[in-house]
Amino acid sequence: MRLGKWIAIIFLLSIFAFWVPVMATDQGVASTHDTEHGSTHGAEHAVTETGHGDVHPGSELHGHGDAGHEGHVNLGEVLKLWTCIPFACMLLSIALFPLLAPKFWHHHFGKVSAFWAACLAIPFLIAFKGVAVHEILHIILADYVPFIILLWALYTISGGILLKGTLRGTPIVNTIMILIGTVLASWMGTTGAAMLLIRPFLKANNYRKNRTFMVVFFIFLVANIGGSLTPLGDPPLFLGFLHGVDFLLTMKIIPQIIVKAGLFVVIYFLHE
Repeated sequence: MRLGKWIAIIFLLSIFAFWVPVMATDQGVASTHDTEHGSTHGAEHAVTETGHGDVHPGSELHGHGDAGHEGHVNLGEVLKLWTCIPFACMLLSIALFPLLAPKFWHHHFGKVSAFWAACLAIPFLIAFKGVAVHEILHIILADYVPFIILLWALYTISGGILLKGTLRGTPIVNTIMILIGTVLASWMGTTGAAMLLIRPFLKANNYRKNRTFMVVFFIFLVANIGGSLTPLGDPPLFLGFLHGVDFLLTMKIIPQIIVKAGLFVVIYFLHE
């Protein structure tokens, strides 16, 4: 019960701390908009008095008319850098709570994530109202849903494939398996490649007592570096592709990826 009270207090303080600056930002945007709106009406009035009704496409009046027609605030230019704090706190919670408070995290990880999300979402909705609702729905429908569908497909299809064999996990065999996974990651996703190879990789090394470092290097190469070449491989690249980034743009960094992956493979092999 005591913990619940503290959570409620922190939640209210966080909302207040984020709400005040966001409201100030919103008022600044509103005053700027009013100023621009006033200048537009002044220009219209001047045009009416002089009797010249023509407005050139490059004129200031024409530009403001377009902005007013769009009627949409670019929140990316309005929001301050500190609005990323709740997201950073969420990531820190995911990283630290399992180590520092594993029982609490196991039972309340969903509540902790919802808490940090609400710390920004509630002031965001209060300050920007309809624009905030539009942006949240746009992110959910245009970014989040396609992203989840991709991960779900990769996880389901690759998780349903079972590779069998009698390989014994020697340093050479393990290195080759990790290299294959690194190459596949950009074409079937880091999730797909990891789900496909982690079980045979662990089975081939089930006679070993210390396998922790092997899994760490597997994550580095197969689940991270290997997916850097296409949007299928890496979630941030996929989101970029949804927003118009060329599918093969990251192919330009193949030399850098080869160097980075090569260094990790050499370090792994020497550690073996």
